[in-house]
Amino acid sequence: MDKKLTWYILVGMILGVIAGYIAYSLYGHDAAAAKEISKNFKLLADIFLQLVKMIIAPLVLSTIVVGIAHMGDSAALGRIGGRALLWFITASLVSLSLGLILVNLMKPGVGLPLTPTGEIGELKTDALNLHDFILHIFPKSIFEAMSGNNILQILVFSIFAGVALSAIGEKGAPLVRGAEALADMMLQMTAYVMRFAPVAVFGAIAGVITVNGPSILLSYGKLIGEFYFALILLWAILLGLGALFLKGRIISLIRYIREPLLIAFSTASSEAALPKLFEQLDRFGVPRRISGFMLPLGYSFNLDGSMMYMSFAVLFIAQAYGIDLSIGTQILMLLTLMVTSKGIAAVPRASLVVITATLTQFGLPVEGVALILGIDQFLDMGRSATNVVGNAVATSVITKWEGKLEVEEPAFMDHPHAPAHTAHDGARGLDLAEDMVSDERT
Repeated sequence: MDKKLTWYILVGMILGVIAGYIAYSLYGHDAAAAKEISKNFKLLADIFLQLVKMIIAPLVLSTIVVGIAHMGDSAALGRIGGRALLWFITASLVSLSLGLILVNLMKPGVGLPLTPTGEIGELKTDALNLHDFILHIFPKSIFEAMSGNNILQILVFSIFAGVALSAIGEKGAPLVRGAEALADMMLQMTAYVMRFAPVAVFGAIAGVITVNGPSILLSYGKLIGEFYFALILLWAILLGLGALFLKGRIISLIRYIREPLLIAFSTASSEAALPKLFEQLDRFGVPRRISGFMLPLGYSFNLDGSMMYMSFAVLFIAQAYGIDLSIGTQILMLLTLMVTSKGIAAVPRASLVVITATLTQFGLPVEGVALILGIDQFLDMGRSATNVVGNAVATSVITKWEGKLEVEEPAFMDHPHAPAHTAHDGARGLDLAEDMVSDERT
């Protein structure tokens, strides 16, 4: 199914463009009718995203709890967490700096006669302050955090639960086995849900084209083209850094994550790709005890594509309004974006919220956000895929750094009669927990 799924998703994207173009040709003159047709197309994508959201909270909870419980030593958790944060901060600086440099060189907003294409809506920018951000990290109820799919809060609870289960030893074994069974079940559900991905991709693409038509790509072609050029450079840098650690296996990693990439790109949601990314990293050789901790952490603190987009968008708006910003001001904006972008995954329309808050703080026209709303979907596709690349590389590199990257197992899933992939298959290293404890000092 895995090899076929890639092709099915690509076919879904192509058919979506064709169907959207036909619908736009028939109903594009009637905005209300086009919007209604688009709504029907997007229902397919919305169903898929709802199903993915149904999976995420229990999957993240179970994988982190099992992973930490099997580490057997809190020193391993601290070391992995420290290395992860070092990588995340470095990647954040690279993403924001590259965006800052390229937008100044290419100047996509200069001389473009752009006009607002939509309304900003209710963006709660007042919530983006250090006090509320720190408080938001800690859950007051795990049930509330899970119902809202708040990955950051689920991560905090799961760390406490995993460390506590590890500390109480044999008494907690039934709960650990229960968490393992839950992870197995969620991965089996993921396999079912992913079969619907090509249909969802078709609906998402067709819905956007129906309302906007293919001409929107030409109208904002310069911004879209230059933004994607910047993303390609960022991919090259991230994969190049990954190759320093992974050597030739970086090619295998790219091959394994192509399906999560396509899902994130076509649905414009990195969250939609998370369950599939877990599965593919399992097959690449990343033990679930590490990916179960790294990916949720990365989804909260390592959104490379989103950070590139935010630095690009803020300066694009300033250029479009003819506002000249000094290098010092731009660097200060970069540092502001780096801080405020952490943990934004739980905020609706997160990137737009941070962009609006930054514009307000630096006295730039907030209504400039409307300039990018018309093509936000297309830009979001690229930044979502980049978030997946960044977190896949980060997780693989930290695993290699720890000396725990295992032999990849592609043949298992390719066999036509192979059983469903489970958390035990992905967590091939869970039975080697004693290994991890014994080499803590190496």
